[in-house]
Amino acid sequence: MSLLRLRLGMVGTLAFIIAVSTLFFAAILSLMGGLNLIALTSFVILFNIGQWLVAPYLIDSLYSTRSVSRSESPKLWEMVETVSRRVGLETPKLMLANISLPNAFAYGSPITGNKVALTTGLLKELEDEEVEAVVGHELGHLKHKDMQVMMLASVLPAIFYQLGYSMMLSSAYGRGERREGSGGLATLIGIGSLVLYWILTLFVLGLSRMREYYADRTSASSVKDGARKLSEGLAKIVASTGRIKSRPVSLGTSNSFKALFISDPDSAARDELAIAQSRMFKADQRLVEEIVSRRVTAFDRVLELLSTHPNIVKRLQALRKLA
Repeated sequence: MSLLRLRLGMVGTLAFIIAVSTLFFAAILSLMGGLNLIALTSFVILFNIGQWLVAPYLIDSLYSTRSVSRSESPKLWEMVETVSRRVGLETPKLMLANISLPNAFAYGSPITGNKVALTTGLLKELEDEEVEAVVGHELGHLKHKDMQVMMLASVLPAIFYQLGYSMMLSSAYGRGERREGSGGLATLIGIGSLVLYWILTLFVLGLSRMREYYADRTSASSVKDGARKLSEGLAKIVASTGRIKSRPVSLGTSNSFKALFISDPDSAARDELAIAQSRMFKADQRLVEEIVSRRVTAFDRVLELLSTHPNIVKRLQALRKLA
């Protein structure tokens, strides 16, 4: 996927979400009083902003993250600082998440500042050069302000979700003095809002996948030989995650914020079933070649539509073109 096509796709998707939402809002306002709709919209927007501001504290609690000091891990700190300079960012806070799944995520808010978290599983499974490429990917999310973009895109479907259920409940349990015919209108608006919620959600997921490709490009351009290093790192993450999730053990709340991760843990479990089970006996590039050579089926494409992350085969193929 070319950089121009990727940027146009992201702008076009976000523009579509906003335009369709605006048109639907205008239609609803013309059919019913605007006061309740404005109040509901204001509530959802304020709720999402509040959630964004406090989310880092919740993430730290859920994933048992802790700050990593420079004295504790000088090599890792130097790596993050070097890549941050190349990306053109102030060095974020370095966090360690006590999770066995090999993964990484960027998060933060105006209150807490930017943070990049690496899991204990990631540091155990990946080589230093692969960790460097993963850090480049996460810094790409921070550079492109993906948290803010995705929050904006996600607010609109959330509004229609709340509106849809509110109107359906109003129609079912409305008061007796309700005007004749208003119940049918409420039901119609409710159904339309829920349908639009699902449609916009698919576009938001598509935007999320494009942001992942965009962050991959940042890693490839800011880390020396970054495309190869990130490809090998992602291949190991997918294989290792699949093995861990196939065991009958609890992984806690690792899926609660899976959109943050560099790789979707749920997709990784499925992908691992389709690739070799014996990564330990293979060279890194051999594993990448095995994944890239897989055929992307129609079922894979359907699953991708419902995922926050691109299909791993397509993702590694895109990185190969950058290399």
